[in-house]
Amino acid sequence: MFIVFFRTIIIYFIIIVCLRIMGKRQLGELQPSEFVIAILISNIATLSIEDTDIPLVGAIVPIITLMSAEVILSFITLKSEKIQTLVSGNPVVIIRNGNIDQQSMKNLRFSIEDLMSQLRINGTFDINDVAWAIVETNGQLTVYPKAEAQPLNIKMLTNPDSMSDTPPMVLISDGILCTKVLKACNLTEKWLYGVLKEEKLTEKEIFLMTCDPSAKYSIVKKDVKKS
Repeated sequence: MFIVFFRTIIIYFIIIVCLRIMGKRQLGELQPSEFVIAILISNIATLSIEDTDIPLVGAIVPIITLMSAEVILSFITLKSEKIQTLVSGNPVVIIRNGNIDQQSMKNLRFSIEDLMSQLRINGTFDINDVAWAIVETNGQLTVYPKAEAQPLNIKMLTNPDSMSDTPPMVLISDGILCTKVLKACNLTEKWLYGVLKEEKLTEKEIFLMTCDPSAKYSIVKKDVKKS
């Protein structure tokens, strides 16, 4: 009995340490790769606790190996958009400018009941109030309401022109330009490079740049490394 107790305590602390190393993101909505890691670690931990004939090292090594693999994979996906897409996929728009994309819903096997349920969870009961709805890579639905259905706030009162049916989209992410967003916003590279020239910046110096079809943009510069 005492052996099981001590094995459980040791495995518990090892898993806590691994989760801390992998980051707080693991404790929220899991991406597919993170979900697989969580299942494998839980199975390994359960087997090692139930079967005392399995050496404790036989559980610790696989858990640490899986943790290391997840940390390495997370680092790689930060540097490579293609690998990130391969591992986690891309968000899918199922309502665009108030119109339901039925083909995208079929591809995702997303039923009307699923859509309406997710809308209600997001506090929206009338689908006509929805401008955009996006299924994120973790399976959750993000809803952007139409301008007239958005909650009133100080920004709307002081700047009515800020109300829009289209949310800002990520144009530059960590120095990488997304040409699809330019096309979606009906903007050109000439406009973009004109903005960058005006801001005296290059793509590589930008950590995040968002824009919308009205050409309103926001820029967050990369932190300058101190020598």
